[in-house]
Amino acid sequence: MHCIAKTEYRYEKLTWPEINEAVEQEQICVVPVGAIEQHGHHLPLDMDVLAPTKIPRSVGRTMPDKMLVLPTVSYGYTAHVMDFPGTINIDFDHFIQHVLDITRSLAYHGFKKIILLNGHGSNMPNLDLVARRTNLETTAECIALPWWMLLTVDKTFLPRWRESKAPGGCAHAGELETAMYLYLDGDHVRRDLNKSEIASHNFESEFNWVDLFAAGIAPITTWTSTYTQSGVCGESELATAEKGQEAFEEAVKQFGRLVLFFHGRPKSSRVDHHVRTPDMPMPWGLQSRG
Repeated sequence: MHCIAKTEYRYEKLTWPEINEAVEQEQICVVPVGAIEQHGHHLPLDMDVLAPTKIPRSVGRTMPDKMLVLPTVSYGYTAHVMDFPGTINIDFDHFIQHVLDITRSLAYHGFKKIILLNGHGSNMPNLDLVARRTNLETTAECIALPWWMLLTVDKTFLPRWRESKAPGGCAHAGELETAMYLYLDGDHVRRDLNKSEIASHNFESEFNWVDLFAAGIAPITTWTSTYTQSGVCGESELATAEKGQEAFEEAVKQFGRLVLFFHGRPKSSRVDHHVRTPDMPMPWGLQSRG
């Protein structure tokens, strides 16, 4: 009998018996997470949805027996961007609970490994908490990462790829995001409105600066409109579709490697160091040992 769960990577296309098959095959569940927010005059609002959706789906097509890709969580924590029309904000506690409910559901059904692939910077502190809580409150293991950090695995990639100023040239709607959109959905880029703008805080001090790949030791995270007039934070004019293709293919390659690593990694065992076994359940919803 043909096992659909070995050939279909889209979670939502399976039936409930096929979900049981996927659990038996120890498949990893990938949850893309993004945001709907402004990206300057030239990029559509869905930039942060596009990349984290396309990357795992591209990998899933090549290894459907190892992973399932869930429908994208398209709305995220964007409160600081609300001065720009179109941005949709999900309050942080609601956002955390929403994604945590997804991971808890997956764990309840028997999945043991979950990846949250993020496309929006300010989601990360929240998704880090989701991953931590999933690890401590369920029997599943969960990791969270932003897609652009996949480009840092090969230490030779960014130095040869990047042309923009560092720091600041590869930030919000800058060189990288614009290049990715040009490659993935170039017909929707307003090329005639593409104008670079470096966020003003990058000129203040060695303490307060932000780039996709790093930040100062004391960045002031506040309203986006206080440091950019256009909504762009980076040298978007340096972007090309060709550079976007190169970045996308590198991200896909490294995400595939991550899936294989995580799939084959055995879970470490806990050790209880109490002299006497605690006689009550562990508080805070955490998993008691055993």
